[in-house]
Amino acid sequence: MGLAIMILGLAAFLGGHAVATFRAERAAMVARIGEGPYKGLFALVALAGIALVSYGFGQYRDAGLIELWHPPAWTRHVTVALMWPAVICVVAAYIRGDIQRVLKHPMLVGVKLWALAHLVANGDLGGIILFGAILAWAVFDRITLKRRSDPGAPAIPSGGRRNDVIAVVVGTLVYLGLGFWFHPYLIGLRVFGS
Repeated sequence: MGLAIMILGLAAFLGGHAVATFRAERAAMVARIGEGPYKGLFALVALAGIALVSYGFGQYRDAGLIELWHPPAWTRHVTVALMWPAVICVVAAYIRGDIQRVLKHPMLVGVKLWALAHLVANGDLGGIILFGAILAWAVFDRITLKRRSDPGAPAIPSGGRRNDVIAVVVGTLVYLGLGFWFHPYLIGLRVFGS
């Protein structure tokens, strides 16, 4: 039952994000209901999706993981290593500098690294569905960005290398916070140490 709830949440979260990539349809929806209601509905669907994914995955884990393969112990280190640049990329999407200029879409690079990092270290069915779906969506979104005339992202000024330094520092602090606090206490798995 937990897997079904998680998949429903993924469909809501990723489906809402996928709909937003179809710019003509999105524009028609905005024209029909208005910008504010569209953003409110988008946020509501995204939050409901996150809640369903979290609840469903928790239920799935509590019922016992369905192991498809057992990742070697070293994959954990690969995940920890990939997560540092993943978090920096996500931060660089908002603190724009040369990282953003070079990567063009650092948020998507960060999401792809995050999903790939977690796919490497998780061999259970639920983990593969969760991280695989998010990786597939991020690849899809990046492909659609190449074809869109309107990327839909808000204009954020770029600050050059100074912002890159800030993004690396803030990203590193967030990475450490996720590793030392969020993951062990909310996910239940330690990141650093044995």
